[in-house]
Amino acid sequence: MKKSIAIIMGGYSSEYRISLKSGNVVYEYLDKTKFDAYRIHIFKEKWVYVDGSENEIPINRHDFSVTVDNDTIHFDCVFNAIHGTPGEDGLMQAYFELLGIPHTSCNHYQSALTFNKRDLLSVLTPYGIKSAASFYLNLGDTIDEDAIIEQVSLPCFVKANRAGSSFGMSKVYRKEDLRQAIDKAYQEDDEILIEAFLDGTEVSVGVITFNGKTKVLPITEITTENDFFDYEAKYEGKSQEITPARISDDQEKRVTELAKRAYEVIKMKGFSRSEFIFMGDEPYMLEMNTTPGLTKESILPEQARVAGISLSALFESAITEALRENT
Repeated sequence: MKKSIAIIMGGYSSEYRISLKSGNVVYEYLDKTKFDAYRIHIFKEKWVYVDGSENEIPINRHDFSVTVDNDTIHFDCVFNAIHGTPGEDGLMQAYFELLGIPHTSCNHYQSALTFNKRDLLSVLTPYGIKSAASFYLNLGDTIDEDAIIEQVSLPCFVKANRAGSSFGMSKVYRKEDLRQAIDKAYQEDDEILIEAFLDGTEVSVGVITFNGKTKVLPITEITTENDFFDYEAKYEGKSQEITPARISDDQEKRVTELAKRAYEVIKMKGFSRSEFIFMGDEPYMLEMNTTPGLTKESILPEQARVAGISLSALFESAITEALRENT
């Protein structure tokens, strides 16, 4: 008997357009002989099922069901394709956990932790996972440019602490440009992370649960025409993503070990994609994404392809693992 799968997409953040693309790719490639797939748009103003004719039918938020032609559908599993809040920060995970509905992403605590860059890096530091020198600001804090520069030097990166796709991110070369970069980051979040610039090779490491085991996918090297891997570089063709990465065997071994360690230490599930920069042979972690992009051009699907895993198999595996976890 086919399982009913809700593919949630959209979200409340600036990343909603990318999420819709990801969700539609999941819908396209999910094996329809095994699953009845339903596209569910999650927005602040509406939660709706979107049928094949683009008609919208409201979701019952009390039990996450939908009624179509007098038939009420209760979903066997939720495939989470929401980047940013509420799909990547623990809110949807906690909701589904309360309802007892299996979902493909990590649990709510891991989701909230990984979405908060500074908290994640703080938790992983005792496990030998290094990160750049950093300075934290909360909205309303006094901005002391000299103290910031003394801590992280110039150039530095100013980031929204809880945002994805490089929204709110700036590379700052001069002290007089710091405040403008901070204001830009505050448009995305009321917490800011200011990090030292690490001048090295950037790589992205996909780690997933596949056939019941932690699997590290082939590593991707990221190069960009822009000053850093910003939104334009990620989504508008201003970067090169090379899989497998052009790194040494020692570098590959080290970053594979650390990415797997991070995944297992915080008890992750589902898909993840961790970003590192090499300083010499030592990888420094930038962040971990727990609902990475799933478009045909996205990094994780390309890594899976190089590993010999089709999109259909990748997506089916996520559902299988979620259902197994819930039995």
